[in-house]
Amino acid sequence: MGMDYAKMRAIAEELGAYAERLEGAWSVEIGPAGPILAMMCPSKRHEGTIRRICKQLDEQLLVTHPGYISVSGPEIEHPALGRMRLPDAIVIPEAVLDEEGIAVDATQVLAVVEIVSPSNPNNDYVEKLADYPAMGIAHYLIVDPRTGTIEVHSDPCRGRYTAKDPYIFGDSVPFGPWTVDTSAFRRYGRAGD
Repeated sequence: MGMDYAKMRAIAEELGAYAERLEGAWSVEIGPAGPILAMMCPSKRHEGTIRRICKQLDEQLLVTHPGYISVSGPEIEHPALGRMRLPDAIVIPEAVLDEEGIAVDATQVLAVVEIVSPSNPNNDYVEKLADYPAMGIAHYLIVDPRTGTIEVHSDPCRGRYTAKDPYIFGDSVPFGPWTVDTSAFRRYGRAGD
């Protein structure tokens, strides 16, 4: 591995501080090539889908994993792997949000959710599909409003997911021990809204 994680993390924080002075919303991640500054263009439809998923998971987590919540927000990091990612939603112990610092330790993340963006689909299907299993995250849900399709990836082994199950909008989707009802999910319109 080229640059050590602490150095990449310091660069990522400088990029983050720089981004705060720019127009628009930006995210900083650390991928295979090092720190990346990316513009985020979350549409209302994108945010609505994340909210629906988090709400559904929260209700089920009360039963399956008391003390865990589904939240849209914090970055997750795996220093040994040299990766920091900002998923659209994650499932973590609620207590983690009371800790010091910025990023959540990836080993505490039960599941991640990504809503594919019209501008950068590769990020979710290629890079993150390599990073999340390498981080040891058991369940990865990819929702693609461009095509109305969903992929559930699970069973990480030797740095990749060994199980992949495809679904379409409208399906009741098994996601780990939970179920995500996608009947209200909306595809992007022609203009990418």
